[in-house]
Amino acid sequence: MPGEAPDGPRAGFVVGRTVGNSVVRHRVTRRLRAAVREELPRLPATADLVVRARPEAGTATSAELRRDLAAGLDRVLAERTRSS
Repeated sequence: MPGEAPDGPRAGFVVGRTVGNSVVRHRVTRRLRAAVREELPRLPATADLVVRARPEAGTATSAELRRDLAAGLDRVLAERTRSS
């Protein structure tokens, strides 16, 4: 319903044409979705996360995507605790 708060953190994905053709973009999106699912518990319940895939994501392995996502979240969450 409109106006209701989400039950937890949410994630969205931006995977543009520079990543590859449609098949590659969908594969990257599926891999990122799986990686984000593992990381969501680290985020505050009200968080909205947008993951933008760079062109290199088209040839990256799932492990590389997970590693890069975790490193990015480490930086963001560290900055958040420093500024609190």
